[in-house]
Order: sequence, then structure tokens, then C-alpha cells
Amino acid sequence: MTTPQEFAFFVLKRAVSSLFTLFGVFVIVFLISHVISPNPALLWAGFKAKQSTVQAIAERYHLNVPLPQQFYYFLKDYITGNLGIDPVTGRPISSEIAFYLPNTLELVFASLVLVIALGVFLGYISAMNFGGKRDVAIRVFYLVSWATPTYLGAILAVLAFATYFKLFPSGGMYSPTLSPPPHITGIFVLDALLTGNLKDFASGLYHLTLPALTLAFLNFGIITRVARSSILEVRWSPHVKSAAAKGLSQREIRVRHVLRNGLIDVNTLGAIMFGWLLTGTVVVEQIFAWPGIGQFAFFAISSDDYPALVPIVLVFTAGVIIANFVADILYSVLDPRIRLGGSK
Repeated sequence: MTTPQEFAFFVLKRAVSSLFTLFGVFVIVFLISHVISPNPALLWAGFKAKQSTVQAIAERYHLNVPLPQQFYYFLKDYITGNLGIDPVTGRPISSEIAFYLPNTLELVFASLVLVIALGVFLGYISAMNFGGKRDVAIRVFYLVSWATPTYLGAILAVLAFATYFKLFPSGGMYSPTLSPPPHITGIFVLDALLTGNLKDFASGLYHLTLPALTLAFLNFGIITRVARSSILEVRWSPHVKSAAAKGLSQREIRVRHVLRNGLIDVNTLGAIMFGWLLTGTVVVEQIFAWPGIGQFAFFAISSDDYPALVPIVLVFTAGVIIANFVADILYSVLDPRIRLGGSK
């Protein structure tokens, strides 16, 4: 049993480790920008920019000073949110990210709920029917989904459910005949619900369903596999056999002992899945015309928009680091066998 002070120290240690990881990413991104081009100002301005424009950008973003000073200003600007102006759109990059990121979070959180629900359900059914036809069918199903390329799965989903069966719209976040609700969180369906705009909420949910299901289908396999393995391990453990010997009902054994203890790894993996889903939105958002950070990244790559691409990479990286940090905390809370010193 750990004390609150030990747990607080554990959280602090993991937080510091995450910050060092993020700092390392800043260093790598900064160095790569100088490997790509000996003149980073040219990347910021665009290869067709005039020499006067390149010089102005070099002065504005301190790209004409020694490398250590450049990194200092680079780090300072990103910490303070001064990301500069997008040379392609002419808008502040920080405002563009503030617009696109909530749309991606809406898609990712919806997909994460579906991934965990579908993965746990199928993993439980598979484990409870170990070696049977259901077990084999579920294993084949999640292996096929896991092996399906993201672009192929998204295209097939549009062709099947939007074009052929016409069950869902092929793209967008809401009906073009509607006006978006007042901006509160930036997440469309949540803002519509908070303002009581049920028409916008229904439209947003309708447009969200297919891309969220597609992203979930392509990623639920790992949750199913981990849930199946964990539940099988707990199912044959001595304490479950002891519970059965005491005369507990099968329902109580499966819910209180097998399912509850078998899902510890799934809970922590769910946090890590957030990072995977976040990075997987680049293709899905482009195919479904979903105006999120993934689609923004695709446009930045297509147009060689380096000033916008760097903060996008850092947003994705921060998402993965935060997800791993949350997973570490969840694991230490949910598994009483974990000692915060780092050993079991």
C-alpha cells in the first residue's frame, strides 16, 4: 500500500520524464529543420518567395543568429504560443490549430469510446469461448481489421455506407444548411448539446458516426487481443478457481473476478490508444473531408507549408506523450501489485 506522498512523487517523476521527452522532440524537430535546408527562413517563406521576404522572416524569427540562439527563440516562441503566420493562408498558425484541433479531438474521443467498447466486448466473448468457433471467428475478424490499411478501410467505408447504401453522409461535420452553434469548447456536438441546439447535435452526430466507426474498426483489434489474453489469464488463475469452489454464481465470478481484473491492461492501453488514434486521423480526415488537425497536416505536407507543419508535428507528439503519461498513472492506480518504485 502506497502513501499519498509516494503517489504524488510518482506522478511528479512521470511528469518530469514526459517534459524531458517533449524537450527532446523539440530538439529533434529543430535539427531536422536545419538538415532539410541550410536556410530555414527559405522554408518558412516558401521556395518561390522573394529574397527580401526571406530576409524579413529571418530577422523576424531570429534565423540569422547562431544555432543555439535560434533554438532558444524557437523554444520560447512555441512555449508562448507565438507560432507565426501561415504563408499559405495568411492567418496566424495558432488560431488555425485552435480551430482544427477540437474537431480532431471530437473524432478521436468518439472513436476511442467505440474502440474500447467493441474491443472489450469481443475480447470477452472470445476468451469465454476459448478454442471454439466464436473465438476463431473473432480472432480472424480483428486480425483482418488490424491489417487493413487506413486509406483502404476509409475508402471502402465511404463507398459502401455513403455511396452505395446511402446510410451516412460521405463527408463534413454537419449539414451545410445549418449554422454551427456558439463556440464554447470548439467541439461541435458538445457545443450543440450545451446550447440545447438538438438539430445541430443530431446533424453533428450523424456526420460523426461513419468516420468514427471507420477509425474505430481499423484500431479495435489491439484492444480485443489484449482483453482476450488478460481475461484468459485471470479466468484460469487460482483465485477464480477458489471463488468457484466457494459456490459463487458464474455471473458473479465472470463480472467481479474475471472481467474486472482482466481489464486492468485494457484501461491503460485505452489511454495509449488515444495517441494512436490522433496520429491516424491524417488519412481518415482527408477522405471524409473532416476539418481537423489531420486534414490540416495533409494540406501542409502537400503545399510544403513548413511553418504550419512543425507545430502540427509537435501537437501530435504532445498528444502521444500525454496519453502515455495518463497510461502510467492509470496503471499504478488500477493495479495494486505495482509498487511506485518501479518493480512488481
